[in-house]
Amino acid sequence: MARYTLVYGVRLIPEGTLKGVEEATLKLAGGSTAGLTLHTFDGTIPQLRRSLDRSLDAFFDLLPGADEEDVEKFGD
Repeated sequence: MARYTLVYGVRLIPEGTLKGVEEATLKLAGGSTAGLTLHTFDGTIPQLRRSLDRSLDAFFDLLPGADEEDVEKFGD
């Protein structure tokens, strides 16, 4: 089974104070780069938790970049 690094970050700020979000770039071994998709959700703490849970579930359903063997074993 292949091993992976999950890159993840969270920041909670008052709704309406976010002016913008810029693309994040990962620097990979060998000098290449990869984009990192950023998501935002608005709502109460319970709504944010549900949204985050759904987003993570969707991410693992897609398993971007995963080996086919891992997708077969762990993808729903």
